[in-house]
Order: sequence, then structure tokens, then C-alpha cells
Amino acid sequence: MVGKTAIITGSGRGIGRAIAIELAQRGAQVAVNFFRRRESAEETAAVITAAGGRAIVVKANVGQLDGLQTLVQETVKAFGGVDIFIANAASGVLRPAVEQDERTWDWTMNINARSLLFGARAVAPFMQAQGWGRIIGITSIGSTRVLPEYAMVGISKAAIEAAVRYLAVELAPTGIVCNAISPGVVETEALDFFPSRDQILAEGLRRTPAGRFVQPEEVARLVAFLCSDDARMIMGQVITIDGGYALLA
Repeated sequence: MVGKTAIITGSGRGIGRAIAIELAQRGAQVAVNFFRRRESAEETAAVITAAGGRAIVVKANVGQLDGLQTLVQETVKAFGGVDIFIANAASGVLRPAVEQDERTWDWTMNINARSLLFGARAVAPFMQAQGWGRIIGITSIGSTRVLPEYAMVGISKAAIEAAVRYLAVELAPTGIVCNAISPGVVETEALDFFPSRDQILAEGLRRTPAGRFVQPEEVARLVAFLCSDDARMIMGQVITIDGGYALLA
């Protein structure tokens, strides 16, 4: 990936941070994106630069179109283009479906799903100009399974997977490969927002045949593979990495 430029939304911590570091280790220049926690984003960038890589930190709310434009423009200004776009940022209000409202719908759908679609629209011209690009969305098992209080996030994840399929078909002729990755239970700070965090972890571990949780670094290595030319014929797919969690009813 030497010479490639990658944008990873929400890359100050968790899976996004692992992806940013992994791609940088493989030679990519990285735009580390955050909206609220600058310190975490700066720490991610510091790890990359300490290892000899190149990184910039960009504050942008990717749920807003002007935020996406800022993120892309700052990346192009720093590195000259965009080759890889990873839609990792995620948010949502955890409560039953019938207790959601218009505000939580807009917030969750915009950050999780609209950021992928319109992020792709923003970066596609740079990828098309060189006939090479990679777009990857990070989804979850909640897109197809019902999880407690996960309704709004699950709906947005299903939208991500649908968007990836449409983007894959439309962009493939221009050399852009689009896919999604669905991690299983990954123990990151994101789980701290779940009221039933301890129960999720205990139940997740019990029903994972591998006997442990997926690590953020393992998701990052899968991202790196999908960005490689070895994976160029994998298109519009949702790749599950969960230690077998989804295999058990």
C-alpha cells in the first residue's frame, strides 16, 4: 500500500484506530478522523508517525455532508488524493424500536449509513481518475439478527450492506472495489454505551466457538486484505469475522 492514501472515519479508537495503524504499517498515508475526542485521534496519529508513517488528524462530523467534504478536502490537500475509504464511524441511541424518534433516526442513519454513501460519492472521482479504489463499510450482525435495544443501529447497518451492493455494481467498471465487513463481538469502548454490556460479553463468549472475542487488529488485517489486489474479485460482499458466533442459533 505504499503511496496509497486512506481515509478511516471514526479512527481515533477501537476498530477504526486498529485499521488506521494497520494500513499505515503497510505503507499507506492515513487521514485519522474524529468528531468529539481529539486526544484519541492524536494518539492514533502519533503511533503512526512514531513508526515512520504519515498521518493527519481531521475533525469532521461525517453525518453531515459538509463534514464529509471537509474530511475529503483536507485529505486531498495533504496527500494529493484518496485511494481507500473506510466507513467505520458509528453511533446510535440504544433503546427499543418503538421508543425511537425522528432525531435519533436522523442521527444514527446519517452517521452510520449516509456517511458511507455520500463519502463514496465524494471520493469516487479521485479513485476513478486513476482506475483504482477501495471502499469498505463496517457493519454488524445486528443488520440481520435482532439484538436487544439495537433496532436503530441494526437498521442503519442493514442500509450499509445494501449501499455496498449497489456501489459495488456501479463502481466496479471504474476499478473501484466495494465490500463490507461484519465483525462479531469486539471488546472495545463502544460496548461501554450498552446498558447490558456485561451480559453481552458473557453471552457472546459463551456462544463463540473460537472461545474468544475477535480483536480489533484482526478486523484491521481483514480490511487490509480486502484493500489488496489479491481481493480485487471480491465485490459487494459482507465478510463476517466473528469466531463462529453467527453460526449458532
